[in-house]
Amino acid sequence: MIIKSLGEYGRLCARCSCVTRSCRFNSTLANPANVSTNLELQNGPEDISCVEQRIIKQADYFEVHNLFSVRDLFNARVHYGHKEGSLDDRMRPFIYGSRLGHLIFDLDKTASHLRDALNITAHIAFRDGIICFFNRNALNAHLVEKKAMEAGEFSYTKFWRGGIFTNANVQFGAVTRLPDLCIFLNTQNNVLAQHTAVRDSAKMAIPTIGIVDSNCNPNLITYPVPGNDDTPCAIELYCNLFKAAILRGKQKRREFLEPSNEKIK
Repeated sequence: MIIKSLGEYGRLCARCSCVTRSCRFNSTLANPANVSTNLELQNGPEDISCVEQRIIKQADYFEVHNLFSVRDLFNARVHYGHKEGSLDDRMRPFIYGSRLGHLIFDLDKTASHLRDALNITAHIAFRDGIICFFNRNALNAHLVEKKAMEAGEFSYTKFWRGGIFTNANVQFGAVTRLPDLCIFLNTQNNVLAQHTAVRDSAKMAIPTIGIVDSNCNPNLITYPVPGNDDTPCAIELYCNLFKAAILRGKQKRREFLEPSNEKIK
């Protein structure tokens, strides 16, 4: 084609541009999946902070609901409480009844509270938070430390000295990052005294999850889970569940942070 003038050249370019845009538009309509791909090409991968805000609105994004059943709790003896005379009045709403002088927890309520605790654990792991397991029972100390290590998190199973959270900068001689979540497999130092880290966490506004037995005070725990905090099989179940929730959160984070070149292709 011979172009005789500059004006004719301009009109020809404009006409070709319109045809090209029309072809692209028709291609997009023919394949709606191209819409999200085109947006990713223009704007880049979705920012992790936007993903965090989006998934926090979903009730069970990490599907922790299917990690256990009430039967699993029963088989692990989670329903066993202490003797009737040791009941803390603040634990009455979680008690189903008693048998042979021992209190029995309502496992339906325990399951509901435990799923809420697992959900918040997975969300904090997804946000790359620091999670610390606490336990004061020497019988279960090794188990708690092992499961925390397998989950890639921290644990502390010895006597807790007051002020480690509330006066951390002086204790360690530097600015210290505190945990984003504390998980207490039992909330008592002994039969009568509450774990000091429970009080310190509340003072520093650190979210806490606590297994609260029938003789415990649940008021300072952000996410109390009523249940047996002594029996090794119950502690093992709790540790496995929290480990699974943490690993699910971390796995989802890795999926979002991996390059999305293959998806775009």
